[in-house]
Parts: sequence; structure tokens; C-alpha cells
Amino acid sequence: MTRNFRSEQDSMGVLDVPANAYYGANTRRAELNFPISDLRFSRSFIRAIAQVKQCAAEVNLELEALDAERANAIVAAAQRVIDGEFDDAFVVDIFQTGSGTSTNMNANEVISNVAIEALGGELGSRDPIHPNDHVNRGQSSNDVIPTSIQVAAAVAIADSLLPAMQELEDGLREKSKDFWNVVKTGRTHLQDATPIRLGQEFLGYAGQIEFGRQRVQRALDELAVLPLGGTAVGTGIGMHPEFAQRVIAKLAERTDIPFSETTNHFQSQSTIDPVVSASGALKTVAVSLLKICNDLRWLGSGPRAGIGEIALPEVQPGSSIMPGKVNPVIAESVTMVCAQVIGNDTTIAIAGQSGNFELNVMMPVAAHNLLESIDLLAASSINLQRQCVGGIEATEIGPSMVAQGLAICTALAPIIGYDAAAAIAHEASETGETIRQVALRRTDLDEEALDKALDPFTMTEPNPNISASG
Repeated sequence: MTRNFRSEQDSMGVLDVPANAYYGANTRRAELNFPISDLRFSRSFIRAIAQVKQCAAEVNLELEALDAERANAIVAAAQRVIDGEFDDAFVVDIFQTGSGTSTNMNANEVISNVAIEALGGELGSRDPIHPNDHVNRGQSSNDVIPTSIQVAAAVAIADSLLPAMQELEDGLREKSKDFWNVVKTGRTHLQDATPIRLGQEFLGYAGQIEFGRQRVQRALDELAVLPLGGTAVGTGIGMHPEFAQRVIAKLAERTDIPFSETTNHFQSQSTIDPVVSASGALKTVAVSLLKICNDLRWLGSGPRAGIGEIALPEVQPGSSIMPGKVNPVIAESVTMVCAQVIGNDTTIAIAGQSGNFELNVMMPVAAHNLLESIDLLAASSINLQRQCVGGIEATEIGPSMVAQGLAICTALAPIIGYDAAAAIAHEASETGETIRQVALRRTDLDEEALDKALDPFTMTEPNPNISASG
């Protein structure tokens, strides 16, 4: 052993490992084998896998599969990993063995060495805490990795994404109330349509987030059904019959999420269907946010030569050459997040197809993309609400243009007939007059009747006096 390295023995032979590293030979081999990227497992995943190891040690003590000294040392070491003290010791690239075995061993070795050091032993000695025999007891990479993915995702959704979406939904609903009496021209096919309240548009945005939140909650419920207990191929070989159920109960208690053991280990371990499903829900949220943010950008465009019906908060200068220009940068940042999440979903869909018989072999990249999507959507939802939606104001442009709209002739159709109303619209388009001006000349309706028929506020609500067949 040189001053900077120590020699370690594993099942493949002797290997030099950095002298002060908390990982071991197995991790070092993976570090050397996969010099692919700078992508590593996130804090949320490291915390989750350490929680699995911690709960496993407690259960192994209860089941007398570990003595108290070893079990307690593993529990204490795992807690330090949970707390983030050793994140830099998780060095394996995301693009590694498809089962994530290298990362499972990374966790086993780090926890083993932290425990050994605490007991006064030598790093890399595997004594008195062995990474496989003690830290990994009752487990396999094939059930620990998918379990850790689902735990990390469920916790991130519960603690970050759902609260963020709720805050954004509440903010949109508040704006809907603020803008309820602001009547403007509706748009379909990017063309003028019948009047709509600005508050109704924002109510639609709030509804998108509401239903997205419900989809994400259903995804969380599916993620909470864990594959732990299948070990190598779903049969549970090498595991005490009560091990998985007890470990999962402890995970539920620690996270306040109702985790449960799958009733079909062969399904849950040979697929990552809950991850694929959750990613689909996240993609739908991304699509909703993309629609909302693009609407906000269009509605706030201008401010003088665009639509300009709302004013977005001005948060930074928008040009290095045009003084005074301000851009909708918060909404733009969210649209880029949406593009990333949609792309991540494609990766996860491909990963989900890559299960061969009893094991999926793209779990690390699926985990990375799922957890990234959750984090990005949570952060961007909060930022959209606090930096943009909360400060949106209505302008006078929308209400001032309602009378100029041609589609308000729709309100005349039940009174004078579709063809007559269409003729008025065509004439108004050609002459530049308003619908009211032409209708006053071409119909028997007086000013009072026209004021009532063309009242934009009444056009934004169903008219109880018009029959369904009318």
C-alpha cells in the first residue's frame, strides 16, 4: 500500500483504493469501469437507500440475524449517511450496471466503513462490519435499488412537489378571483371569439394544476407499494420471511408515507412500471405548465405592440442592446423545465421497456430522470407562483377591445338567426364598424335591446332563458 492508497481484497482480487475513501474495492472497480459522465445519484436517493439499510439493520437485530454491536453500529453509520455527511463518497456514475448493483455496494461499503471507523477499526478491513454479510443482509441489489428509487420519489413528491403544486394552484385561484370582473375577448384558433372573463381563464389554469396534483398523488400511491423482499429474482431467497414487511413498516414510520409490500414480487421486481407511471403523471404536469406559461407570455406580450392584456412582474432587464426591454423570463424558465421533464419521460419509457425476464436493467438512469423531474417541477412551480403569478396585473387593453370583437355577434344569433348575425359580422369586418353599430342599422333592435343582448358580462355565463334546442 502506498501513502495515498490502501490495498483491498474483494471477490475478484486485490485492488488499490484511495486511502481515506469510505467506499471500497467494489465501488472503486465501478468508478474505474464507468468514466462516462459527471452524473451521480441525488441526495434524495442516497438518503433513501441509507434509510433502507438502517431499517434493515434494526430488523435484522430484532430477528437475531445480527448481534447488537454490529446492528447498532450500522444504524448509527446509516444515520450519518442519511444526514448527508458522506455524499461525496457516492462516486459511481449513473451510467453503470443496469441493476444499480454498483451503487448498492457503494452504499454497503460506505456504511460498513463508517461503522468500522466508529468502532476503532481500519477502513477497508471489512471487520467487524462486512458490507455484504452485515449491511446487505436479507437484501439484493435487485430489490433494494427499485425500493430506494420508489422511496426517494415518493418522499420527494410528498415533501416538495405536491406542496409546490398546491401553492401554485392556490395562487392561480386567487388571481381568478381578482380578475373575475375583467371581461376580455376570448380566443380560439388564435382568432377572436366570444367574451370571457380573465378570471375564467385563470380558473382554467388552476384546474390544470389541480388535476395534475391529483394525478401525481395517484402516482405516489403506486410508488408506495415496494418490491423489497424479492431479493434476487422475486423468490425471497436468503431472506427471513418477516424481513421485508418489518423493514417497510419502519420506512413508513420514518417517512410518514404509507409504504406497503407488494403482493406480487415477480411483477414488481421484473419491471419499473410504477416509475414509468409516475413519470407519465409528471409529463402531464409539464404539458400543463407549458400551456399555462405560453398563455401568460402571449397575454403579456408587448406591452404596446402585442396582446398586452396582463402585465407580468418585471424581474430583470431583458436586453443587452435595447434599453427598457423586459422579458417574461420566469415563464420562459418554466417552459425549459417542461421540455426537460418531457425528455426525461422518454428516457424513462425506454428504460421501462428494458426489463429482461426477472430484472430491469436501466434502473439507474430511470431513477436519475424521475428524481430530476420531481425536483425541477417542484422548484419551478414555486418560482412561477412567487416570481410571476403572484404579481400579475390586468391591464385595460382586454376590456377596451371587447366591443371591437366580431364574435360577439354570436349573442344575436338566438334573437335574429345565425345567417342574419353572420351578415352583420361580415359587414362590420368590411366597414370597420362594431357589431352594435351595424346591428342598430340592419335590425329592428333598439339601443336598449342591443345593450342587453351585447352585454359582455352576460356573454360569459350560460343564459337560462335560451333553450338547449335554440
